[in-house]
Amino acid sequence: MKSGRFAAKFLYSIIGALLLVGAGSSRALAQDDHSHMITAAHHDPTPEQKKQQNALVQTVRRVTAEFQHRPDADYVLQFGCVSGGEFGAMGLHFVNGGLVDGEIDVNKPEILIYEPLPGGRIQLTGADYLVTKEAWEADPKHTAPPELFGQLFHLFDSPNRFNLPAFYTLHVWAWKDNPNGTFTNWNPNVSCDAFNGEK
Repeated sequence: MKSGRFAAKFLYSIIGALLLVGAGSSRALAQDDHSHMITAAHHDPTPEQKKQQNALVQTVRRVTAEFQHRPDADYVLQFGCVSGGEFGAMGLHFVNGGLVDGEIDVNKPEILIYEPLPGGRIQLTGADYLVTKEAWEADPKHTAPPELFGQLFHLFDSPNRFNLPAFYTLHVWAWKDNPNGTFTNWNPNVSCDAFNGEK
């Protein structure tokens, strides 16, 4: 597929952009790269939204449970360990470039996120779903921004400070509590302190 090579190259650029973003996000609207941590901390979901959010977390746990301490070979570590200073960290991003296409499948996250532990070990903390806006909108059956279980993705529009095409992304902290919200980018409970610097 001719879009496969583009998707793999673009994914690495997108992940680089995500690593530079200074704040996380989540509310029940697609949003840009400037409106993140505040809305996540103050949004009170309805009982139905809470039910959907819990279902999403449980599904992510189910599909990633086998990767607790090691992703499979299709996921490759990119960009070392990502720390956000006072915001906390995202940790280690293991990316499956073959999954970057115009679709979102809750059973196949594009990125698995880990926290480095002492002794070179790693622990799964969550998953990140990613799709380019162009690829998403190229499919006529996609008439709205992507979402999983009612949780809308975060839109990083173009033009942006990274000079990248627009993309959608959604972090799901399914395995490590995030006091800023289950769907924000940075987690103050995650640390890169144990990362040995190897890629």
